[in-house]
Amino acid sequence: MTIVVPEDQMADRLASQQAELEQLRAELAAWKARVAGMSSRPEDEFTTVSGVPVEPVYTALDVATPPPLPGEYPYTRGIHPTMYRGRLWTMRQFAGFGTAEDTNKRYHFLLERGQTGLSVAFDFPTLMGYDSDHPRSEGEVGKCGVAISSMADMETLFEGIPLDQVSVSMTINGPAAILFCFFVAAAEKQGVSIDKLQGTIQNDILKEFVAQHAWIYPVEPSLKLIVDLFDWTSEHTPKWNSISISGYHIREAGSTAAQELAFTLLNGFTYVERGMARGLDVDQFAPRLSFFWDVHNDFFEEIAKMRAARRIWARHLREQYGAKDERSLKMRFHCQTAGVSLTAQQPLNNVARVAYQALAAVLGGTQSLHTNALDETLALPTETAVRVALRTQQILAYETGVPNSADPLGGSYLVEALTDRLEAEAEAIFQTVAEQGGTVAAINAGWFQREIARSASRFQKEVETNRQTIVGLNAFVEEQEAPIDILKIDASAEAAQRERMQRMRASRDEAVVATRLSALSEVARADGNVIPAMLDCARAYCTLFEIRHALETVWGAYREPVFF
Repeated sequence: MTIVVPEDQMADRLASQQAELEQLRAELAAWKARVAGMSSRPEDEFTTVSGVPVEPVYTALDVATPPPLPGEYPYTRGIHPTMYRGRLWTMRQFAGFGTAEDTNKRYHFLLERGQTGLSVAFDFPTLMGYDSDHPRSEGEVGKCGVAISSMADMETLFEGIPLDQVSVSMTINGPAAILFCFFVAAAEKQGVSIDKLQGTIQNDILKEFVAQHAWIYPVEPSLKLIVDLFDWTSEHTPKWNSISISGYHIREAGSTAAQELAFTLLNGFTYVERGMARGLDVDQFAPRLSFFWDVHNDFFEEIAKMRAARRIWARHLREQYGAKDERSLKMRFHCQTAGVSLTAQQPLNNVARVAYQALAAVLGGTQSLHTNALDETLALPTETAVRVALRTQQILAYETGVPNSADPLGGSYLVEALTDRLEAEAEAIFQTVAEQGGTVAAINAGWFQREIARSASRFQKEVETNRQTIVGLNAFVEEQEAPIDILKIDASAEAAQRERMQRMRASRDEAVVATRLSALSEVARADGNVIPAMLDCARAYCTLFEIRHALETVWGAYREPVFF
């Protein structure tokens, strides 16, 4: 039922509200005069991690309008009406090391202890599209993640894990489509109907050009490959997220919260524009776009960042790109606690850092969360460290009461003011990039890269001059620290992987391999969708580098210009 308020009553109500605000303004001015000089710390110390000044108190004067209720457009307070009362966030641990057999054991260990989703960390050769037996892979196989060079490795990685029942996230970008095809082919070998597959492939190449540098092909064919995957997955794997648009690596490279927010959203808008330029309806692929945010140390700034992100995405998708499906407007995202915030000094302190960051992620409304292990600045995590990281999420979920109410900080003057400020800063960055010709033009000119470098330099200088306190690093330092056990990857993993690849190559049909790789190159040359041909290559046990090379002969390789 709609209640109509008479005009005279509305005028009286507005006048009363205005009088209350004027009274508050006067009281605030008197309060500031009274407390001036009371602080024993310099004013320039009161900033967020990103360097944004923080007022001594926030009031209704700092909030433009209260946000709508959870689950209502533009979803500032969350994309679901009841949030975690309906379903807790997915608890993931980023895991991968050594061979596929090694990591498969870790996955079973995590699932047995209550983890609800798997997240694959690949080794550096895999991230760059090299096979484990390629000369450039020597000394790196299995060291920073799991080595996956063909569908055979993917089959072993998920042996005994029903892929129609477990959500899987894969963090890989340059060769993302190839690894996705290995995954789909492995699921088919399990007998799983691929329309049941749930999970996410990161597949965000623009942030690689901006921040992380794990690329293969030049910008334009890389974007085409991503849209090919949008097109194919929307028809064949409707429950699969074809991209995770990542702010995480932008923030880890040294950006501010506002830069992470704006740069990531700009990348997202670019993917939407490229999909629409292909002729896809925005509502055909946008519902499966997902995001990935870093959760840094500044508690309230991080919560506000996530709230602002949902609001900006919903508004732009509806008003700028014409999305009509509510699922296209609802930003779904994964969070990971900030690896860059962890210290090698006094590593047990990292447990506390991660717990506070996890709390911020949940109060910000994440749909999925990875909590870093305490030893990740030193090595890949041990089972003990991983267990503590997972238990941190479970304590948050089941003991604190935090999930019982949707957006419990909604209405906080501080949080609402920070949300508004981050939104305004992001919109200003959008305008700056538009004036340069858009996201791709700004990447090619090195603008994003220079902006991140400046922010990283500012933060590092503040740490070195003690303007930013890092406990155990530049304050509360201890001369003698007890060593902790770390995970060491035995060199035998590389030898085992090379032997495995040798057996796989000997058992496959080389004539079929050659035919399918040639067909893939031809599809790329004809500017067709390469995913079906790539999937055929995966099924024939073509290797990662063989598939990479088949496309590289057509598209070429990316060489970064000198920007500094």
